[in-house]
Amino acid sequence: MSKEDSSSANSGAANGATRMLQTLVDAGVDTCFTNPGTSEMHFVAAIDQQQGMRSILGLFEGVVTGAADGYARMADKPACTLLHLGPGLANGLANLHNARRAHTPVINLVGEHATYHRELDAPLTADINGFAEPVSGWIKTCNSADELAGAAADAVTASLQPPGQIASLILPADTAWTDTQVTAEPNPLPVRTSVTDAQIEGVAAVLRSGEPCVFLLGDIATREQALDTLGKISEHCGATLLGDTFLSRQSRGAGRVPLDRLPYFAEQAIEVLAPFKHLILVGTKAPVSFFAYPGVPSTLAGQDTQIHSLAGVGDDIHGALDGLAQALGADKLAPPRAELALPGLPSGSLDLAAIGAAVATLLPENAIVMNEAATSGFAIPGPTATAAPHEWLDLTGGAIGMGIPAATGAAVACPDRKVVCLQADGSGMYTLQGLWTQAREGLDVTTVIFANRKYAILQVELMRVGVGNPGPKAFDMLDLSRPDLQWVSLAQGMGVPAEQATSADEFVAALRRGLETPGPYLVEVLL
Repeated sequence: MSKEDSSSANSGAANGATRMLQTLVDAGVDTCFTNPGTSEMHFVAAIDQQQGMRSILGLFEGVVTGAADGYARMADKPACTLLHLGPGLANGLANLHNARRAHTPVINLVGEHATYHRELDAPLTADINGFAEPVSGWIKTCNSADELAGAAADAVTASLQPPGQIASLILPADTAWTDTQVTAEPNPLPVRTSVTDAQIEGVAAVLRSGEPCVFLLGDIATREQALDTLGKISEHCGATLLGDTFLSRQSRGAGRVPLDRLPYFAEQAIEVLAPFKHLILVGTKAPVSFFAYPGVPSTLAGQDTQIHSLAGVGDDIHGALDGLAQALGADKLAPPRAELALPGLPSGSLDLAAIGAAVATLLPENAIVMNEAATSGFAIPGPTATAAPHEWLDLTGGAIGMGIPAATGAAVACPDRKVVCLQADGSGMYTLQGLWTQAREGLDVTTVIFANRKYAILQVELMRVGVGNPGPKAFDMLDLSRPDLQWVSLAQGMGVPAEQATSADEFVAALRRGLETPGPYLVEVLL
């Protein structure tokens, strides 16, 4: 909603960039992850003058977009990005894909050539709208300074449209530097759609049937409040709770309702779901395999399994769960909660089990864990399920290179909480520049690099897809040696203290130092 500026506090001319930044701040957006260029200099100047907006530089656009994702997952409000034209946006697309799959609210501010310059086809001219469309739920190109304030208000609203989405504003340079009197007030916040009584009663009837039932959970159904209600329902009727394989955010650890995940590999997921007559969806869709495999079904629920939706993605999940608990008479029950059970600190040789035990035992209370450990990460969820209470963030879209940036954004959102980033070495190389941002901002992130020096998951997949007998050239494409990556040197070169561990005792000591040291720290474990 725009209006002509007539207040004494805001009277007088201001350029479009200034008006837009003020609108974002008024709407509660106070953090901008940036990698600007020439066409964005007036937005840079506007951020400089806007006391309510924090700017954080990333040295690669994939860091910028991934950090905005991690920030919004923990802050429950959007961050904005400032990106340079089409190529800048394109560099950030992979982590915007992950953010889209996580239903994360992100506002992209993408610079564009001045309106009168676009037709000249200068070297950086690109189809920005075309780049933005696959990852954006809402896109607007502004063509005058008068549009900027209102477009900013609408972008915030669009990003918060349940369950959350990416809103991309394309901003020609002359709209930023041209003066305007037009301001805008924040719009009302969107609300989630209520689930009907008939939907609730339909699922209640299924649960009363006595037939085997499993809930599959996504969206906010895996956070503490919703899990408490689901725990009551499970206690009452014996239904099993399962989370999606990769979740945008999960409340875990002691005092939280235990939640297992649907396995990654299709054959295992099919086996897990096979015993259930009913699959009840809450904040997610019916599960499918990540990839197609010869002779393996792509849909994971059995043909005889009946699928029911209690609440879709973006629906009022809390209202639906509360209504279901009341319909079943389960609302007064106490949910099951995990008890604190630490495996103890390992000693001797360093393997994945030892790493899992050390992380679980030393994990601080209310930590945030960002998991992009890939194959090495399979050993971590088990022991940490009964660790100190924490929040767990996952690689939701499968586009690797999210871990370090998302951990960076989470640390910005929650400066009073320790962030632990479990990072595979191969995917870490996609966006290792995020370590520099962590050092520059003094962010409290401890990164554990799992250095197996190969794309281990792809070596597994090479055998699973049935290609026959792969030879040395095939395996060489999945190998990260010759030369070996030196993560300690890489981290130190960007200002992050780092050390290497080759035994369980060394890892325990290094991890403890990292967790006790304020600011960023990196531990490379050789596997």
